[in-house]
Amino acid sequence: MFEAVLFWVLAAVAVAAGIAVFRTGSMARATYALAVSFVAVGAQVLLLHLDYVGVVTVLMMVMEMAVMGVYMVMFMGMNPALMPMSMVHSHRTSIGVAVGTFVVLAGGALLVPWPERRGAPAADLVASLGEATMGSKMLVMLVVSPVLFATIVSALVLAHPRSRYDRFGDDLRRGPADDPQPGGVGR
Repeated sequence: MFEAVLFWVLAAVAVAAGIAVFRTGSMARATYALAVSFVAVGAQVLLLHLDYVGVVTVLMMVMEMAVMGVYMVMFMGMNPALMPMSMVHSHRTSIGVAVGTFVVLAGGALLVPWPERRGAPAADLVASLGEATMGSKMLVMLVVSPVLFATIVSALVLAHPRSRYDRFGDDLRRGPADDPQPGGVGR
């Protein structure tokens, strides 16, 4: 009973956050709303006992939204990323494309004859899913993960206009902090 209630609560959070992506007035808030929506969907997948897919969904989407947020701040600065803007372009065309895509996909799901199952499921579904998904590309993923992490750290370092060395001096002993911009940490 608890799992069913939690599933529907997560479904409501996912839909509400998905709507917020298009209703919010800034790119940064839309990015965070999209991350919340994906985390809620990943948690729903975990409730369905598809641990590998749920964890990968959460990790992948959180990393993707983190990278997007970092690059947004790095290239736009925080103020433009938070400024109001329309998140919908070509409103009538996008509605037409969305409705057409839904009709085609729903028609395909309802009208195409689905194949009958052959064979039995593997004894360890998680291991077989991981092997089917990653297969020979596991080494690539092991290399890409630290590269993505290094990219995020590098982008934050490059995006930050001043560091603690600028504020406290080379030996970090200057006090109070010499903030070139008033209102910062050293006020």
